[in-house]
Amino acid sequence: MDKYIFFDLDGTLTDPGKGITNSVAYALKKFGIDEPDHTKLYPFIGPPLKNSFMEYYGFDEEKAERGILYYREYYRDKGIYENELCEGVDSLLKELYERGYKLVLATSKPDVFAKTILEYFDIEKYFSFIGGADMSETRVTKSDVIRYILDS
Repeated sequence: MDKYIFFDLDGTLTDPGKGITNSVAYALKKFGIDEPDHTKLYPFIGPPLKNSFMEYYGFDEEKAERGILYYREYYRDKGIYENELCEGVDSLLKELYERGYKLVLATSKPDVFAKTILEYFDIEKYFSFIGGADMSETRVTKSDVIRYILDS
């Protein structure tokens, strides 16, 4: 019987702090909000962006959706690469893979970005499945992603 191990991406395999906070700051500037202290933007790491824009900056749903589009403008070209692989992750994944475990990525980050990050760090080869949020924002919570992975 196959043995599966699920991994999250942000904060587990990589430290995404700089890329995410720079992307959020970029989006906020589009609304005339300047946030020079990027540590205040750390709560955006992890939960769905729409919820974070609404909770932390009082955006309504429409404004939050525009915020996501602005965020992705920066993240797609720059923020995605302002990411660091956590120490020891590459050797851990290699060892687990060589021992025959099936590694699965389950992230709230859009899967297209997750794949790019794994390729950038040359660790995508260890994963049998990469599951993430979708760009249309219909699969964004961790439970949505895990349900999608199990159904796939």
